[in-house]
Amino acid sequence: MKGKIKIHTELCKGCTYCVDTCPEGVIVIRKRFNKSGYFPAVVRHGEKCTGCAMCATVCPEIAIEVFRNNKKK
Repeated sequence: MKGKIKIHTELCKGCTYCVDTCPEGVIVIRKRFNKSGYFPAVVRHGEKCTGCAMCATVCPEIAIEVFRNNKKK
């Protein structure tokens, strides 16, 4: 795992930009509403995250944070 994604589901409006942009298929849309009545994005396959941060870049609600693991093995 090169990266870690944190999605603030209460800020998310379910636009799916992050889902469509992620090259690794890490993010999916949850099938339950958030408090605002939207189906938010959630991390499904976090172990595949490369830390590219494309999801955070396209998020219009600034609901996604990406952390990169810079440790060398």
